Amino acid sequence: MQKKIIVAIDSLKGCLSSEEANEAACKGIKAVLPDCHVTAIPVSDGGEGMMEAFLAAKGGEKVSIRSYDPLLRPIDAEYVISDKGKTAIIEMAKCAGLTLLKKWEQNPMETSSYGFGIMLKDALERDCRNIIIGIGGSATNDGGMGMLTALGFSFFDKNGDEIDYGYGKDMLKAERIASFTVPTNAINRCRITVACDVDNPFYGENGSARIFARQKGADEDMMDELDKGMRNIATIYFRFTGKDISYMAGAGAAGGMGGALMAMLNAKLKTGIDMLLDYVDFNRKIKGADLVITGEGQIDRQTLMGKVPYGIMLRAQKKGVPTIAIAGMVNDEPMLLNAGFNGIFSINPPKTTLCEAIKPETAKANIESTIKTILTNKFDL
Repeated sequence: MQKKIIVAIDSLKGCLSSEEANEAACKGIKAVLPDCHVTAIPVSDGGEGMMEAFLAAKGGEKVSIRSYDPLLRPIDAEYVISDKGKTAIIEMAKCAGLTLLKKWEQNPMETSSYGFGIMLKDALERDCRNIIIGIGGSATNDGGMGMLTALGFSFFDKNGDEIDYGYGKDMLKAERIASFTVPTNAINRCRITVACDVDNPFYGENGSARIFARQKGADEDMMDELDKGMRNIATIYFRFTGKDISYMAGAGAAGGMGGALMAMLNAKLKTGIDMLLDYVDFNRKIKGADLVITGEGQIDRQTLMGKVPYGIMLRAQKKGVPTIAIAGMVNDEPMLLNAGFNGIFSINPPKTTLCEAIKPETAKANIESTIKTILTNKFDL
């Protein structure tokens, strides 16, 4: 009887895309089971690779627009339009991502999500009725001020002067907000869904600035200042909309972008991997499957906090399909097996250096070799 295997591996960041990792795994499968029916599904949790994953799943076209990076330098940025122009898929990181900055440029007091707002405005102007946004990997902690400014909202300080662009440092200056030039009709007829895999509140000890700003270049004093700014901007949003996002789960994601999108644009937050798996009709695709192969660059206890492999395993488990995971680095294996994975495997031979492991050709070869070994010696279908 012909076997059926589903391959859905997340990108190995800085090394392989999801599609490249899947392709290597498929080669390994076919080497052992040439007659096997293999379905490869590019996946992402809402960060790097989300746009490509959605594009591969349902098709569409990339559009390129002129926008700005986190330091307001002009750049060309792409997003996807699908479903005959009805759906836009946007990665915030294409304009506001940390990878767009050199190490010495990273400072969330001096970065803005304005460029991301330009992308969102473009999608609204094209009359997209369904906008899917991935907010992972941001370099900003501006509470969404930059994005909203690009959409036409105006922030004013205590002197009545308008605040330009909305950098992180501007949150404490803001006193009120107005919506003189906002495309309200376009926003009201649009459904905005945000891929978000953290549940941090807008501010406080577990809020955006305290938990995430350090990795964006902030020191202790900056984190204090940013947290105060987040408290202030949350109050301004509350006065304007009547929505208190202070302690909403996910409001602190991407420097407060989650909260700004919920408060000001009526967006809904959803787990990134669940959003994608629903979009690609994953539950239907795994019917009758004998095995699901997933993975990521590093798999450990944090994988169980909503990352791609865990979301896939849970879906497969409900259908009675075993799931194995591969990764460049494996930790906490007993915990992962206890959670429901049927096998956890490192693709790297012992004593492999990091420098060698992250070479794309090495990673591809190691994935292919690992899958061959698993299907030949370690996992009986």
